[in-house]
Amino acid sequence: MTAKGHRGGGARPTRGTTPKVPGGRSVPGGTGRNPGSTGVGGSGGPGSPGAGPGGPGASGRPRRGQRPPQPAGPPVDVHDPDGIRLQKVLAQAGLGSRRACEELIAAGRVEVDGHRVTELGVRIDPRRSSVHVDGMRIQLDDSLVYLALNKPVGVVSAMSDAQGRPCLAEYVANREERLFHVGRLDVETEGLILLTNDGELAHRLAHPSYEIPKTYLVEVPGPLPRDIGRQLLSGVELDDGVAAVDAFKVVDARPGKALIEIVLHDGRNRVVRRMLEAVGHPVEQLVRTQLGPIRLGDLRTGRTRVISGAELGSLMAAVGL
Repeated sequence: MTAKGHRGGGARPTRGTTPKVPGGRSVPGGTGRNPGSTGVGGSGGPGSPGAGPGGPGASGRPRRGQRPPQPAGPPVDVHDPDGIRLQKVLAQAGLGSRRACEELIAAGRVEVDGHRVTELGVRIDPRRSSVHVDGMRIQLDDSLVYLALNKPVGVVSAMSDAQGRPCLAEYVANREERLFHVGRLDVETEGLILLTNDGELAHRLAHPSYEIPKTYLVEVPGPLPRDIGRQLLSGVELDDGVAAVDAFKVVDARPGKALIEIVLHDGRNRVVRRMLEAVGHPVEQLVRTQLGPIRLGDLRTGRTRVISGAELGSLMAAVGL
């Protein structure tokens, strides 16, 4: 699947944002901005918390999409006398030197269990406390694992398969943790799927109330009618109800083929395939390129990468953690 990214219909693709996938195909919009989407798409994660001594938002202002430090209310004691000093915990999480982390605390940019902390003597239990810096969740429990996998075609979205088909467990067989997958991709669909042992995060990502957007690159037969975007945006009647996309864009068009990018939060089984078949353009190839703020990027098929730092913080923020 080869694509030429278009912005506004005729602009050139953004250089360096087209990751390769096997078979000579490319997935546009992998590592840069989500190019030219006309609706709601996942935004990239905020900058790395450890970028510079100031940690997140070194200017002192929270980034867009992050909650600002909460107003100080009645004092709440979050101190655990048997815990670890908060500045040490932050430094170990990669937010800078211990001195820089002390400055974050003194500036009122750190919250523990929803309460602003400004005293340097506070100790916490990293495995039990929820810590945010400039509104972004900092994961302190090193027993929790978060992986992105580029699932190949032909692999079942399950950790085991009674029929002996290839499954997700094969790609994390070298890990000691007991991981499970977040959501599914059908056997014929490739692309981004998440693996974790964080049950709360997985539950929220899968729950429809959080409406996590998913981005797909789809190859369909062409030419496309002018009103196909309007049809998909306004909703298509399926056998289990109406389904609509949040955003639609034609990425490339050539004789007999069209490459489109769609964003939707509907999690019903094979919904992308069923919608496009309903409007007369059945899917020929389908790749999921983004889930919430997590992007497939240049991750090669069959490979995994760790999700951590600001990227993980943005994923947690998307589901209110």
